[in-house]
Amino acid sequence: MSDADAPSPTEAASPADAEAAAPRKGPLSFLSGALTSSLLAWLCFGMSGRVVHHYALHPPHYSSQVAQSIATAVKTLVVGMCFLATFSFAFIGLGLLLTFFRSLLPARPADPA
Repeated sequence: MSDADAPSPTEAASPADAEAAAPRKGPLSFLSGALTSSLLAWLCFGMSGRVVHHYALHPPHYSSQVAQSIATAVKTLVVGMCFLATFSFAFIGLGLLLTFFRSLLPARPADPA
């Protein structure tokens, strides 16, 4: 085995060693992620409401049935994507908030199987 094939002293010998060397995420990281995601959910919710309001005030009026169908499909996709982003960010924020509370509790001792 040549020196080029040997692992350097700074590289971890196994994946378990790499996980042990990596710093753990703390409660502050979970809290900041939950607040950021909740803020994005709130902004997306406001945007969703404005999009629904806009489409309610300006319904598509086309003489062609195909154009009317395409406009309705696009409207449905836009409104759906807005609400999808809203609830995705909201559930991510909720999950991170629960993880934050869980990280504040003391760790349970591992039971040998």
